[in-house]
Amino acid sequence: MRRGDPFVPRNLPAAPPVSGLSRAAPVAMAAGPWGWGLVALALLLALLLAGARRLRRRYAAAGARAALRGRAGGVRALLVTAHPDDEAMFFAPTVLGLGKAGARPAVLCCSPGNYYHQGEIRKKELEQSCFLLGIPASDVTVIDHRDLPDNPAVEWDTRLLAAFVLKHIEANSINLVVTFDAGGVSGHANHISLYTALRYLHSERKLPEGVQGCASEGLNETRVMLGLRLSG
Repeated sequence: MRRGDPFVPRNLPAAPPVSGLSRAAPVAMAAGPWGWGLVALALLLALLLAGARRLRRRYAAAGARAALRGRAGGVRALLVTAHPDDEAMFFAPTVLGLGKAGARPAVLCCSPGNYYHQGEIRKKELEQSCFLLGIPASDVTVIDHRDLPDNPAVEWDTRLLAAFVLKHIEANSINLVVTFDAGGVSGHANHISLYTALRYLHSERKLPEGVQGCASEGLNETRVMLGLRLSG
C-alpha cells in the first residue's frame, strides 16, 4: 500500500475473531479442494515445461558437440566480442566446449573497452583470460576504432563493423563464428550491434561459403543462428 493512498482506511479497530475459526480458515474454505487442485496442476505443468526445455537444450548441445567432433581439427572458430571480459562473462563454456571438441578458437574483440579509460589494462587482461581459455595471444585481435566506442548507449555502424569481421574471417580461414544473440544477452547496445553485423553479412550473402554462425543466449546456451547449421 502506498503512503497517503486515500483508499486505505486508517486507525480502524481490528475485527473480533469469529468463535471457532482461525484467521487462515476463510482462505482455506475459499480455495476448497478444487482450488488447491488447480494450483497443484499448474505447478506440475510448469515443472514439466521446464524439464522439456532443459532436455531440448541438452539434446541440441549434444548434437552440436557431435557435429564438431566429426569435423575435429577442421573447425576454425571465431568468437566476436564487444569488450574485454565478454569472453569470460558470456562465452567461457562455449570456448572451452569448442576446444574440447577439437576446434581451434580465436577472439576478435571489437573495442578495447575504454569506457572508464582503462583500455590498455583491459587489453592485457583479455590476453590473460584467453590464455586460461586455451587461446594464445597470437589468436586474439582487438579493434581500436574511434567509431566503435565502448558505450552502452551507442549502436555501432553495421557496415563498418561487418567489414572488420568479414576481413578477419577471410584472412584467417574462419568457418564458424560465435557472437551475441539479437538481444545482446545483457541488452548492451554494443553487443546487439555484433549480432546485427553478422546478420547483415548473412542476409547480403557476403559470408564466404561454408561459414556458419552461432548466437549465445548466455553462459549455458549457444544456439544455431542466421539459418545456418553447425553440421554444415
